[in-house]
Amino acid sequence: MKKTFYITTPIYYVNDIPHIGHAYTTIAADILARYKRLTGYDVFFLTGTDEHGRKVEKSAEEAGEKPIELANRVVKRFQDLWKRLNISNDDFIRTTEDRHKKVVQFLFKKAMEKDDIYLGKYEDWYCTPCETFWTQSQLKGGKCPECGRDVDKLQEESYFFRMGKYQDALLAHIEKNPEFIQPETRRNEVIRFIKEGLRDLSISRTSFHWGVSVPGNPQHVIYVWIDALINYLSGVEYLNDPDKFARYWPADVHLIGKDILRHHTIYWPTFLMSVGIPLFKKAFAHGWWTNEGKKMSKSLGNFIDPVKLIEEYGVDQVRYFLMREVPFGQDADFSHQAMVNRINSDLANDLGNLFNRSLVMAMKYFEGEVPPSGSGNDRLKEILEKTFFKVEAAMNELAFQKALIAIWELVSAVNKYIDETAPFSLAKDEGKRDQLSSIIYNILDTLRVITLFIFPFMPATGEKMWDALGIKEPIAKQDLSKHYQWGSLPSGAKLKKIPPLFPRIT
Repeated sequence: MKKTFYITTPIYYVNDIPHIGHAYTTIAADILARYKRLTGYDVFFLTGTDEHGRKVEKSAEEAGEKPIELANRVVKRFQDLWKRLNISNDDFIRTTEDRHKKVVQFLFKKAMEKDDIYLGKYEDWYCTPCETFWTQSQLKGGKCPECGRDVDKLQEESYFFRMGKYQDALLAHIEKNPEFIQPETRRNEVIRFIKEGLRDLSISRTSFHWGVSVPGNPQHVIYVWIDALINYLSGVEYLNDPDKFARYWPADVHLIGKDILRHHTIYWPTFLMSVGIPLFKKAFAHGWWTNEGKKMSKSLGNFIDPVKLIEEYGVDQVRYFLMREVPFGQDADFSHQAMVNRINSDLANDLGNLFNRSLVMAMKYFEGEVPPSGSGNDRLKEILEKTFFKVEAAMNELAFQKALIAIWELVSAVNKYIDETAPFSLAKDEGKRDQLSSIIYNILDTLRVITLFIFPFMPATGEKMWDALGIKEPIAKQDLSKHYQWGSLPSGAKLKKIPPLFPRIT
């Protein structure tokens, strides 16, 4: 039976327009999902949209439409963007779906029956954009500590979740499982917060109606953060398909932005403890992107539109840049000049030129076919095998930049190999035909593995390279953990001439 791997993105709020932050998380999840499939895993990759809450209700009112109409309109933008970015998600969950609402109400009721949810009154400062209550001491200058906007003093009847009851159990779990929250800086941040003491959490609202109603008390709507987090269960068919749920849960990785760290590493695990569901294995919080040194915000109007980036630079170029530019987990600054430099240097000069000149030599010297392989080991073999283990370790750490650096070290090694073995000189001597055949084969076979390595990052490019190498079996059906070994490229395969993989940007 195949090993399973369940990866999720956050579900994106439909009051937002898709921007580079959404694309960043989703591309990262897609790369990891594709890599795990390529190394023999049965993968389930979930993304979706968070469609309830006061902000959606208010925006719909202002636009003169129903909340579901607003949601349907914005959801299509996300779904269209994922298609354009070549995202390979296995499902797309919407919190307005019946399969989701059923699970939310079922688990709310389960926690109530355990006396972990009770009815009381709530009074505190509420930030509508963040959908969050704050105490007076948590405010910064009288404003929301997260977004800096105005807050309102609200008092309302509310259901509360006894989050503090699970404080010690959560802390013990985090300390026993250092991989549970990553990177380490985020883990330390969560531990400090928990040690300050967890209060009971207000988990219902009566001031609006757009949401999942509390079972037995429809005047209350379940707090959007409890509703939203449950997507990780409903999206893998908790209740509807127990076999599927048992196959994939617990989730291996929740990929999130650092702004929703507390919700995923405190609210979510304590709620899972309450309802008796095993905790997910890891939450990984990445950093934020700034735009040319400035924080992106609606007021500045400087959000980066991924669609415009794709149109200007290309899908795979965008995917590569976002993962190569900074270590995953740290904050990053976007600049068009940096994008152009990466495309021209890494993609056009290094990988593109290597692939092009290798194909040209094979076409010229061996009539467009993969030549016979030589006997014995080759210097590239050892480098290639080391690269596999470097990439495997980096991907398991979600160190995408580190993986790409290792792959590009292999690209450089092949370029160096060509310069040192000088096949263009050997071709002039008919007596060295066997030596030439061996060298060209070694180059092409190493390119075959490089193609497998880059496929999760740049799937369309990987498929073009795979096709040009004349291999009949689809690249997505390969098992990288077996096929990184030397000598798997079939001799006699018909090579195809293709345009440059990455035209230089001038």
